[in-house]
Amino acid sequence: MTTEPTRYSAPPLELPLRLSHEPTPVEGCPGCTELAALRDRARAGGDMTTISDCNVRLRRHPEGHR
Repeated sequence: MTTEPTRYSAPPLELPLRLSHEPTPVEGCPGCTELAALRDRARAGGDMTTISDCNVRLRRHPEGHR
C-alpha cells in the first residue's frame, strides 16, 4: 500500500526571528553587574545560549527591579 505525499497549495510560512532589545543592568546592583559581565564573556566566545540565559536572568533579577 502506497500513500501519496501531502501537498500544500502555498509555500511554508517563514516567521521572523524576534530579537528584543537586551535588558540593561541596573546601576549599582552587583547581581546585574555580574550577569552583564558573564553575558559579555559569552558574547566574546560566541556562546549564544549563555547570552540568552543571562538576558532572561537579567529580566527576572530580582523581579526585574520593579
